[in-house]
Amino acid sequence: MVTGVDAYKTRRKYIPNIANFKFKPKEYWNLAEARVRYENSFDSSIKMDQIFFEDCKSGMTKMTEESVDLVIADPPFGIDFSGKEHSYNRKQDLVVDFYQEINSDYGQFTEDWMKQIQKIMKPQATAYVFSGWNHLEDVLRAARLTGLTTINHLIWKYQFGVFTKNKYVTSHYHILLLAKNKNNYYFNKMEHYPLDILDFKRKYKKGEAKNATTLPVELIQHCIEFSSKPGDLVFDPFMGMATTAVAAKSLWRHYCGFEANQKMESLINKRLESTVAGQDYISKEEKLSQIYNTAKEKYPSAYKLFLKECTEGAHDKSQRRGRINHKCTV
Repeated sequence: MVTGVDAYKTRRKYIPNIANFKFKPKEYWNLAEARVRYENSFDSSIKMDQIFFEDCKSGMTKMTEESVDLVIADPPFGIDFSGKEHSYNRKQDLVVDFYQEINSDYGQFTEDWMKQIQKIMKPQATAYVFSGWNHLEDVLRAARLTGLTTINHLIWKYQFGVFTKNKYVTSHYHILLLAKNKNNYYFNKMEHYPLDILDFKRKYKKGEAKNATTLPVELIQHCIEFSSKPGDLVFDPFMGMATTAVAAKSLWRHYCGFEANQKMESLINKRLESTVAGQDYISKEEKLSQIYNTAKEKYPSAYKLFLKECTEGAHDKSQRRGRINHKCTV
């Protein structure tokens, strides 16, 4: 007859997705700790919290080697695109002029800037590189040639796409998670079962001026939370609307980067001025509640079983306490 711990293990049955309700991140800092890390890590010698309006390839040669904790890069996709095309259903006067595409060899362009980010990345740093499907092969090849290892190939699914007649509508971006050292890189899971399909809606405010391509802040915040700590330096070689800078600042991270389009300066400054440092960083209790509620929405059947398990567990504990109290009074 099986008794004790072995009997308990035998009775236990695997319940899919129930572990999501018991998950806690390996590392998470309370509000005060996050702020202190942010304030104490500022280093003016590596030009934190600044955006420079120049070509990133030449700009990165002047940066301190191994100074960056995380890279977020959304380079030009190498297609005939301005953001003003009628198929994108945008008001042309709200799209900032002089979005710069790549007219030279895209593979060489990618290799050149990736070689520079590899030098400025710290040993445990990672990089999230966005790409369309048309030049994905060039990006993967450049990563290999510059000593960066592909850890994950993620997909960002967005809610729109340009109408097509003879092929499927493209409604996703590729995101490569690259590591400088494949055996030692920082990754902090913020959910028990993080899928490599990311579903964040792109939001636009009516009447708001914008760059030709702008990623959702929530998407960049997701990458930052999984791959950096408060006080870390997040670098973006192609700042655009400064979404990376806004996301970093809102989560108690520092930022720096480059933007080739000087016409973006006033929009970027306005956006950063309206962002309060740490404004989207939440307490540990709120984060755990957020994780719990997300799991509840995704896995309703597992949630019911989890509640049942909690109820039975509380009942067992109560019975054990009753037996102990009884023994003590005998």
